Amino acid sequence: MLNQALSCFLLLCLFFSSPLTGQEDQLFDHDWRFHRGGAYGAEAVALNDSMWEVVNLPHDWSQDNIPNTDSPYSPDAESQVNGGFTAGGTGWYRKHFTLSEAEQGRNVAVRFDGVYRNAQVYLNGVKLGKNAYGYTSFRVDLTPYLKQDGENVFAVKCSNLGENSRWYSGSGIYRHVWLEVNEANYLKPWGTVVTTSDETSGVATVSVKTEAVVTTSEEVKIVSRLLDPNGQEVARGEDIVAISNPVAAFTLKVSDPELWSTTSPALYTLETTLTSTGKTWDRTNISFGIRSIEFSADEGFLLNGEPTLLKGGCIHHDNGPLGARALDRAEERKVELMKASGFNALRISHNPPSPHLLDVCDRLGILVIDEAFDIWQEPKNPQDYSLYFDEWWAHDLRSMLLRDRNHPSIIMWSIGNEIPERGSPKGVKTAAMLGDFIRAIDDSRPVTSAVNGLGNDKDPYFATLDIAGYNYETGGDHGRKTVFADDHARLPERIMYQSESYPREAFGAWQSVLDHPYVIGDFVWTAWDYLGEASIGWLGYTQKGSFFPWNLAYNGDFDICGWKRPQSYYRDAVWMEDQLSLFVHAPTPSFPEKNADLQSWSKWDWDDVVPHWNWSGYEGELLDVEVYSSCEEVALYLNDKLLERRPTSAQNEFRTRFRVPYAPGQLRAVGYRDGKVVEEKRLVTASAAKHLTATPDRTQLRADGGDLSYITVVVNDEQGTRCFDSEADVTFSISGPGEIIAVGNSNPRSTESSLVCNRKAWRGRCMVVVQSTGAAGTISVTASAPGLKAVTTQLTSTTP
Repeated sequence: MLNQALSCFLLLCLFFSSPLTGQEDQLFDHDWRFHRGGAYGAEAVALNDSMWEVVNLPHDWSQDNIPNTDSPYSPDAESQVNGGFTAGGTGWYRKHFTLSEAEQGRNVAVRFDGVYRNAQVYLNGVKLGKNAYGYTSFRVDLTPYLKQDGENVFAVKCSNLGENSRWYSGSGIYRHVWLEVNEANYLKPWGTVVTTSDETSGVATVSVKTEAVVTTSEEVKIVSRLLDPNGQEVARGEDIVAISNPVAAFTLKVSDPELWSTTSPALYTLETTLTSTGKTWDRTNISFGIRSIEFSADEGFLLNGEPTLLKGGCIHHDNGPLGARALDRAEERKVELMKASGFNALRISHNPPSPHLLDVCDRLGILVIDEAFDIWQEPKNPQDYSLYFDEWWAHDLRSMLLRDRNHPSIIMWSIGNEIPERGSPKGVKTAAMLGDFIRAIDDSRPVTSAVNGLGNDKDPYFATLDIAGYNYETGGDHGRKTVFADDHARLPERIMYQSESYPREAFGAWQSVLDHPYVIGDFVWTAWDYLGEASIGWLGYTQKGSFFPWNLAYNGDFDICGWKRPQSYYRDAVWMEDQLSLFVHAPTPSFPEKNADLQSWSKWDWDDVVPHWNWSGYEGELLDVEVYSSCEEVALYLNDKLLERRPTSAQNEFRTRFRVPYAPGQLRAVGYRDGKVVEEKRLVTASAAKHLTATPDRTQLRADGGDLSYITVVVNDEQGTRCFDSEADVTFSISGPGEIIAVGNSNPRSTESSLVCNRKAWRGRCMVVVQSTGAAGTISVTASAPGLKAVTTQLTSTTP
C-alpha cells in the first residue's frame, strides 16, 4: 500500500518505450487476407483464400457496410445503442509469408497490440494460443511450427459476438502487429525496467534492470548507454547474464538532469545491447524521462516539486471516421489537439490504450491514468468481460503493467471504472487483490479506481486504493453538493479527484479543484466524442433501441472529426484568461427527437447553441445569444450598434446571455481587460453558397504507407463565410502516392459510410482523411459539389 507513503515525496524516473523491438522486429501489418463471417477450416494451410479481401492493418470491419446494405449502421445490429448500432460478428485474417535466409533458424514471434476480441491464433494449421480481452497486447511464439524454407500461413480468428461492450469497440485486428525475429540469445520483450531512487544535489540515480533470454553457455553481457536529449552519452553500465541468472542490474548517475514535465517533456534514451565475444545478439532503445511525483491531501499533486492541477479529460479508444483503427498519426493528432486546448491529463477509459498513444503522451507532456477494466465479475452486458475475468484478469493486468510501466506520462494505475460490486465485501476483496498485484510489479505509482454512487458505504472500497476517483461528485445522483468537503472532514488523509464530470458542471467541477488541495484534478466525460453510447449528449442515458439512427455519443469537448464543440470553448474560459466565444441558442431544436424518460442525472448534454447568424424568418424576434468569456467585460454589437456591456468573471461563471432582436448582418462580441480590448469574436450572416475551401492539418507527409493528413472542407459564400446550413454532397478524388481512407462530418445521426469518397456536409463542413503510400511525390486531393466551385489541395510525401 502507498496510503502512508503518498504523503511523502515520491521521486522516480519513468520512461516511455518505443515499441519494445528487438534488432530485427518489423511491422507485420501489410497484405493480410480477410473474410467477414465464419469460415470452416480457415486455419488450414490448404484453404483457398484467393478471393478474400486484401487488407492492411490496423483494420476494423465494424466500419464496413453491413452485408447487403450500403451502411455500417442498422437498427437491428446486435450492439444496439451501446455499440452505435454497428455490427460485430466473426472474422478471419490470414497472412502468407516466407522467412528470408537470414531469418531461418531464429526465434520468431508475433506481437499483437490489440485484437477485438477472443482472438485465436494459428500457424500452419496449429493453434498457438488465444487472447480473450480486446484491449491487451499479447504475443505468440511461432518458432516450433515454422517452415524454414517454405511458405507459412498465419491465421487469426476474431469473435465479437453479443452485447459485450458499453461503447463502440470495433472488430478485428485494429492495432499494429509486429514480427519479432531473435537470435538464440535476446533481450526479453517488456523485460527492462528503469527507475530512480534519488535525485539530490543535481544528480539523478538511474536504476536499470534488464532480463534476457539466454540459451547458450558462453558469457553474455548486457551493456547500456544512457544518452541525453541531445544524443550525448552521459553514463554507461554493464553486467553479465547467463542461463542461470538472466537478469542484469546496475545504477547510472546523471548530473544536472533535464526533468520531464508537461511543459518541457525532456526524454533520455537507454541504448541496451546484448553481446558476447565478437557478436551482437540484440539491441533496444528505450526513451525515458526523469521526473518526480508526489501526492498528499495537504499539497495535492506535485510534479517535480511543483503544484500541478490535472486539467483532465476521459477518452475512449476509437478514432472517429477511422473506427477503432489505431493509426499512429490519428492517435498523435488527437493528443495534439487536446493539449493545444489546455488539457494536461487524460484518463484512458476504460481499457489499456494503444502503445503509440502513450508514446505521444510522453513526447508531448500529457499525464495519464492508465485503466485496466470496466468490468470484473458482475456484468454490465450479457456477453461482456465478466465471462472471462476470473481466468484472464491476472494475464491482462500483467500485460498492461509490463508493457506500460516505463512511460513517464503515466501517474496512476486504475483497476476499474464504476465496478458494480464496488459496495460489496466481494468487490472490496477483489479490489485489494488487484491493488496488491499491481504493487508487486510496480509500486512507483498509486492505484486508483473511478467510483460512482458516492456514499459512505464505498469507504471499504476506497480504503484499498491510494487515490480516490469520484465520478460525478459535482451534480451527480448522490443528492449532495459537498461530497468532497464532507468526505475530507471524515477522512482528512484521503486524496481525491473527479474521475468523471458532466460537461454542464464544468465550472463547479473546476472550482472544487481550485478550492480544495486534496482534490487534485477534474476529468470531463469526455474530452473527445466517440462512437457508441448513442445520444447520451441529447436524448440521455436511457439507451433505447428507438434512438436509431443516432450512433455517436454527442458528448465530447471535441467532436469525432477533431473540431471543438461549444462546451470546449466554455472550458477555455474556465481554464484560461481572456478567452471569448460567441454562440446563439437555436430557436428551433437542432434535432427532432426528444426523450420523455430523460433522467435528472443525465447531464452529458450541452445547451443547443450554434456559431452562426443565419436566422431567416426570425427577423425582429428575440434570440438568446450566449457569450463565454474570461475577460473582465464583454460588449455586444449588432451591425456596429452597441447593445450592452456586461462584466464576465467567476462570479457569473464566465458566461452571460443577451436577448437580441434578430437582424441579418454582423453580431460582434468584444472582450475587455483593464479597459483595453483583448479579444473579439463575430458571427456574420452568410449569403448563398458559392465555393469550397480546404484546410489540411499537414501538407508534408512521410512516404511510409501510414502517415495521414486530415483535410477540412468548408462550404462558403462569396465572402468566405461558412454556410452553416449547407448539406452539400461533397465528392473527393485523389491522384499521386496517397489514398482516401475515411470521410466524416461529425453528424451524430448520419448513417453514411466513412469508407467511401463522398460525404454530405453537416453544418457546412466535412472532412477527408488521406494516407500516404510507400512512394514519394505530390498528392492532389480535389473536393467538389454540385453548383459549387471545387477546391484542390496539394500534399507532399517524402521518403523518411
